[in-house]
Formats: sequence, structure tokens, C-alpha cells
Amino acid sequence: MIVDICPWLFIRKPLPDKDYTLFYLANLILSAGKSGYICDTKKNDTMNKGDLITKISEDAAISRTQANAAIDSFVDAVTKSLKSGGKVTLVGFGTFSVGKRSARVGRNPQTGETIKIKAKKVAKFKAGKELSEKI
Repeated sequence: MIVDICPWLFIRKPLPDKDYTLFYLANLILSAGKSGYICDTKKNDTMNKGDLITKISEDAAISRTQANAAIDSFVDAVTKSLKSGGKVTLVGFGTFSVGKRSARVGRNPQTGETIKIKAKKVAKFKAGKELSEKI
């Protein structure tokens, strides 16, 4: 199942009664590789949620509250889709999906004792062709 988060995403002309927050968020994510880095940090720095909110609010000329709401909405949509067993595909960026990790035997590093690790579902991300080429 592919979730269509924002069907009017790449339409550049004004649409009546549409909130462009997700539009700006998705375009920022998809165009991140064009200018090098998403934020003004050193090459090896990690961008956190606050940095991303600041960058989106500046680039999209929206408030930090609106940028935060857009990111939260995006994360909620992806989480709900993955929880229901689906996947989310953003063409050119990548695909979020659910993988299964089987049960296995592990070892407690402090005591050396053998322990059983339960099977579980894990979130996966596979970068799209455009993103891979930009990196």
C-alpha cells in the first residue's frame, strides 16, 4: 500500500483553501541535495528536529509553529501507515517500510549471560534514486 500524503505537492500555481505547509516541507526535503546541506552546519554535524524546524520556517516563510506542525503531521502520517503494515513512498526521496527481525539469541555484555531476544517489527528506509545520486 502506497500512501499519497499530498496529491497537490508539486503544483506551483495557487490553489484555493490549501495549506501549503506540507508543500513546502516536501519540496525542501526533495531539494535538499541541490544546495549541499539542509542547514548551515558543518559537514559532519547532525541536524535535529529544532534545526529542521528553523530551516523550514525560514525557507517557506512560515512560523516555527507551522513548521513544527507540518513535521509532526508528516511523522504521524508515516507512523500510522507503517503501523497498519503499509509503506510510504516519496518519489525521488525514498520509501519507508516495515521489516521483520526474527527472534535470536544474544548475550548480556555485563554478565556474559545468554538471553533470548524476541522477534519484532522495525522501521526501514530505502533511499530513492535521486537522493542517492545527490549524496
